[in-house]
Amino acid sequence: MFRQFALIAALTLLTACGGVRDDLTGTPDAIGDFYLGYAVAVAPNPQKGPFSREATADEWSAAAKAAIEERFKRYDGTAYYHIAVSIDGYVLAQPGIPIIYTPKSVLIFSVTFYEDATQEKLNPEPIQITVFEPCCSIPFLGSGLSKSGEEQLDGLAFNMARAIERTMRENGDWFGGTAETLDADPTIRAGNVLVDDPDAVAPDEVAPAN
Repeated sequence: MFRQFALIAALTLLTACGGVRDDLTGTPDAIGDFYLGYAVAVAPNPQKGPFSREATADEWSAAAKAAIEERFKRYDGTAYYHIAVSIDGYVLAQPGIPIIYTPKSVLIFSVTFYEDATQEKLNPEPIQITVFEPCCSIPFLGSGLSKSGEEQLDGLAFNMARAIERTMRENGDWFGGTAETLDADPTIRAGNVLVDDPDAVAPDEVAPAN
């Protein structure tokens, strides 16, 4: 009976999780005069959260840098700015058990923006952000049932770049533009959820034995 439920749940997950991936093929609305200079992504000592699959620092750095470049190389402003990211922590959710135990995948990172012309930071202190995967709308299912660790990592890196773009738009004056007011996004939160709200990542239940 449980196997039948798990199969149905996994199929439901696949059909319901189109995610919130936006279209990267079009020309985006400008963020002031922003033009991407360097994209730097490091993972010096990321904290692995509870019940997480493994991922190396090199894997995180490569995925984060690729996601930043994919999103921001589309901008064709007239002034160079650099984006530097540090991977602070992550959870790549294990499969778990629907309803009973559903860990969530998250990425915690810090971002700093630099203006090339002045070589100065635009934000004196790094901005720390937590992103959840751009999936799912079904509360009792975690992506571990349907995605590999690589797919989870890719989704988190994609949403990281989305969160960076939102931060830039909300502080558009940093880039010679106008600050925007954006609707809340439930997959993006300020701070470090592993510290501020660990129950959002994993329930209190003990993880099932492998």
